[in-house]
Amino acid sequence: MPVPAPRLPSIVLSSTVLWPAALLLAGLLAGCETPPSEPSAAPRPDGIVAIGQVQGDGATSPLLDRTVAIEGVVTGNFARHLGGWFVQDAGDGDAATSDALFVVADEPPELRAGDRVRVRGRVVEHGDRARGALTTLQADGVEVLGRGEVAPVVLAAAPDDWERYEGMRVRVDAPLTLDGQHELSRRGVLHASFDGRLFAPTELAAPGAGADRIAADNARRRLLLDDAMAQEDPREVWYLEGRPPPRSGSRVNGAEGIVDQRWGEYRLQLTAAPRIEPAPRPVPPTVAGTVRVAAFNLQNLFNGDGRGGGFPTERGARTPAQLEAQLGRLVATIRALDPHVAALMELENDGYGPESSIAQLVDALNAGGGDWRFVDSGRGPGGDAIRVGLLYRASRLRQAGRPAMLEDGPFRAHSRVPLAQGFVPVAAGRDDGPAFVVVANHFKSKGCREAEGADRDQGDGQACWNATRVESARRLLAWLERDPTGTGSDLLAIVGDFNAYAQEDPMRLLREQGWQDAMAVAKVDGAYSYVYGGQVGRLDHALLSPALAARLAGAAVWHSNADEPNVGHRAGNARDRAATPWRSSDHDPLLVGLDL
Repeated sequence: MPVPAPRLPSIVLSSTVLWPAALLLAGLLAGCETPPSEPSAAPRPDGIVAIGQVQGDGATSPLLDRTVAIEGVVTGNFARHLGGWFVQDAGDGDAATSDALFVVADEPPELRAGDRVRVRGRVVEHGDRARGALTTLQADGVEVLGRGEVAPVVLAAAPDDWERYEGMRVRVDAPLTLDGQHELSRRGVLHASFDGRLFAPTELAAPGAGADRIAADNARRRLLLDDAMAQEDPREVWYLEGRPPPRSGSRVNGAEGIVDQRWGEYRLQLTAAPRIEPAPRPVPPTVAGTVRVAAFNLQNLFNGDGRGGGFPTERGARTPAQLEAQLGRLVATIRALDPHVAALMELENDGYGPESSIAQLVDALNAGGGDWRFVDSGRGPGGDAIRVGLLYRASRLRQAGRPAMLEDGPFRAHSRVPLAQGFVPVAAGRDDGPAFVVVANHFKSKGCREAEGADRDQGDGQACWNATRVESARRLLAWLERDPTGTGSDLLAIVGDFNAYAQEDPMRLLREQGWQDAMAVAKVDGAYSYVYGGQVGRLDHALLSPALAARLAGAAVWHSNADEPNVGHRAGNARDRAATPWRSSDHDPLLVGLDL
C-alpha cells in the first residue's frame, strides 16, 4: 500500500496566490533588474522557468542562489519526514536535465500528490556538495492551480548518470537484487542493485585501475530503497507490509518512487511497496574427501565468568540468556557442517579450564553424545581479548606434534596470534593417513583506529592496516617453513579470517609464494563469506600448500550468516533463542574436503 501522505497545518488554498507582500515587492524590484546573460533560464512570458533549466546538466544548478518561478505537479509530499515535497513538470526537451525539484518552505502548505502548483523561490543545494547535493527550491510562495498527473519514467536498466533523474518519479521495470539490510532497522533502508550482486572491488581486481572501475560500476548500479521517513530506529518498515526482513540476494520487482540524493547516495523514496521474492536459505554444503576442515569466525563468543556471572561481557553476550542463544546457534552451525577439524576465530581469550569459552563450546557440542576435543596450547594464544582456536573429532583424528604459536612481529599487538597443530587421521583406533597441519589465523581488521604511517588508508580499496596484514602474511610463511609443529609434513592448510579480500596484497603475496586458494582449485565461482556496505567478498580463506592442494576433494562456503538480516539474530539480542544456524555470526563458514 502507498505510504500515507503526511499532513501539515492547513493553509487555505484554492486558486489563491500565496505571495507575501514582501515577496511581491521583491518580485517588482527583480523585474527592474537586467536579466542575466549566463546562464539563460529562457523564462516564459509569464516568468515561469522550466525545471530542467533550473536543474541544469551538472551536479549543481546553473541558477544557484537566484530566485525563479516554476510550475509542476506534486509527485510526493514528504514534508513531515524529509522536510519538503517534490514537484515535476512536463520537461524542457533536454534528456540530460532532470524535470523535477525538491521544494522546502518555512511555512509549508498542505499539499497532496497530484496538486498542480506554481512555486517561486530561491535555488539552493540541499546537503553536502562534496558528497552530492540535492537541487532544492526554497519557496517564498506557493499557488495551487488545480490537479495534474505525471507518469513515471520507466527504467529497464541502471542509468549511466542518476543526476538526470534527480527528484523525478521513476518506476524500475528491471529486477533489482537485494544487497544488504544493514540500514533497515536503523533507517528503513534496503540496499539494492541492478544486474546482480555487488562485489567488493578488491575481491575481483587488484588495487588500482581495475578495482577503481569496479567501484565506479558498483556506484552506478547501486540504488537504495528508502521508506521516505528519515526516522532513526523505526518500529516497523511500512513497505515490508509486515513481512520479515528478506535475505540478501532476494529479488525486488516493481520498485516505484522518487529519485532522491541525500546522505551522499542516490535512493528511491518509495511511494508504494515493491514486490520482494525472498531468496531461499541454502542447505548445509557437502564436500567429498575423507577429512573435512571448517573455518568459522564466531563473532565474539564470550561466556562471562563461566559460572553464569560476569555479564555484560566485554564484546559478546550481555546476559546469560543471550549467551545460551549464541551457543545454540554456533552449535547448530558446526553440527550441520559436520567437519572433523574446526578452526575458530573470535573466541574469548580466557584459558582452557572448564569455565573457559572454548571448553564450554566443546561441552555444548558434545551434549547428547559427541567426541569433540580442543587443542590446548597452554596459554593464549596471544594476549588479545579474542583468540583463535582449534577443535577436532577424537574418533577421526589424533593430534600429531605439538601446538605452535607465532607471537612476534605484528602478532604481538595487532594480528591475533596464529595457532598451528598437526593431526593424523585414525580409523578403528589405528592411524589411517598421513599427518597434516591446520593453522588458524585472524589478521588485523580494516578499522582505522590508531592506524599510522603505511597502515593508514591509502585510498586503494584495502582500507587501514594493510601494511600490517602484509607483514603478517610474510611472517606466517617464514614461520611455517621452520616446521613449528615438528610434524615434518608438507600437507598444510592456513585458514581463517584474514580481513583481506581475495585480490588484496596479503592474499596475493600468499598465492605468489605457492599457496593455493581452495575455492579456486575447487572451481567455486562467485564465492563470498562477508557482506559489508552492500558488497560481498571473502575475508575468510582456506589456502593450501601445493602437496595438500593436490589432495583437495571439494570446497564450499555456507551462506548461513552474511546474507541473513542482522535483526533478532545477534548475540546481543535475546528475542531469537532458537538453536538454528541462521545468523549465528556475521561471517559465513568455510568447508574444505581432503582426500587423506
